[in-house]
Amino acid sequence: MPSKIRLKRIGDRIREELAEMLVKEIQDPRLLGVMVTDVTVDRELAYAEVFVSAVEGNERSTEVLNGMQHAGTFLRAALSQRIDLRVFPRLRFHWDPTPERADRFERLLYSLKQEEQAAEPADETEDEADE
Repeated sequence: MPSKIRLKRIGDRIREELAEMLVKEIQDPRLLGVMVTDVTVDRELAYAEVFVSAVEGNERSTEVLNGMQHAGTFLRAALSQRIDLRVFPRLRFHWDPTPERADRFERLLYSLKQEEQAAEPADETEDEADE
């Protein structure tokens, strides 16, 4: 069995190659704007869990996952030619909501900052009036 470091390297390599293929080689319109966020490989190298996301968010999750499943056999064959492994893992595709959550979190922080900045001048004028 490969070490955890080797599994991580294999996953990273699959992620890099898959991301490059999605940008340069795949012509499926369902897969435009798709990002590969992470790839984890199990200890037996039987399966690679591929996590994907899209710019548009969760609205396209079903469409993107269907497109990835449709291209899965081609992707696995192409990846097996690029990455030298005795047996190449099967690809399983999952939707990753992390980018959407991060965007939502950043918007909340931005709105809090805006509210704080809007409240500061009002606080200063009240302090001046008290003097």
